[in-house]
Amino acid sequence: MIAFVCTLAGLVLVLLGSAGVYLASPNQRWLASPVRRGPARTAGAAFWLLGWLCFAQTMTALTAIFALATTLMLALVLLSYAGALRSLRREP
Repeated sequence: MIAFVCTLAGLVLVLLGSAGVYLASPNQRWLASPVRRGPARTAGAAFWLLGWLCFAQTMTALTAIFALATTLMLALVLLSYAGALRSLRREP
């Protein structure tokens, strides 16, 4: 049960960190203007680190790195595609 909670917490933290980094991007499509780069990227990196620490509680360090990288790739792609779909629906 603890392993499930730690893994789920790691996934949520990585998703939150990815959202912060994505929203700081000048090409993001969710908000009218991007959020301030410095604090958003710092918070995103901190969430990524916390996500890795949660993964490392239930996995070896190398497996946690690969889980983090895989989750990062998935989250960043899904966030950008969701932003593109959202902008398509807003335009007539």
